[in-house]
Amino acid sequence: MKIAVALPRDTVEISAVLEGPADPWAAVVLAHGAGSGMEHPFLVGLAGALNGAGIATLRFTFPYREAGRRLPGPAAHAIATWRAVRDRAADLVDAPLWAAGKSYGGRMASMAAAEDGFAVKGLVYLGYPFHPQGQPEKTRGVHLAAIQEPQLFLSGTDDPFIQPRADFQRVVAGCPAGHLHELPGAGHSFEVKGARRPADEIGASLAPVLTDFVRARS
Repeated sequence: MKIAVALPRDTVEISAVLEGPADPWAAVVLAHGAGSGMEHPFLVGLAGALNGAGIATLRFTFPYREAGRRLPGPAAHAIATWRAVRDRAADLVDAPLWAAGKSYGGRMASMAAAEDGFAVKGLVYLGYPFHPQGQPEKTRGVHLAAIQEPQLFLSGTDDPFIQPRADFQRVVAGCPAGHLHELPGAGHSFEVKGARRPADEIGASLAPVLTDFVRARS
């Protein structure tokens, strides 16, 4: 399907895929990371596992990726996209709506949620990029404390984007309803050294944690 997104200079259309049972008990909008798209095996595997648990999923493509560009555009474009997709999801699925995203996609959802009018039950971050790699002084978490909805941070303990972990843990603890679920030995994409697994399998393996969190709050 296509979803119209009003950007400052024009309106663009982005691609999206809605999947899941006919009568879902919850719905999760899934955003991709900065260097991938909505068809990345990680997201496809996660979406399939969520569908199997009775949750509808809506995966979508940010405008820069839709246009064939490799680098993300302005944050304002991503926030506008999140709002448009959230509204479309609410029209398509009659179930509690959650926002989730891999790395960049999750961070953009948090920025939308920190502003008024982003009505979701909660947010799930799949590898939140707390700072650029190797630049721990440039944190990206000040706005997280302004989000009142439940926030689940799924993070690998070896993720270079959250080191030092103590700083990241402190910011999550300062959120009104922040919850941190750490995966020992996992990196930014939840890969574990010495335990090679396909990306779709890794994505699917996170579904039970996400499902339990959503079920307890839907």
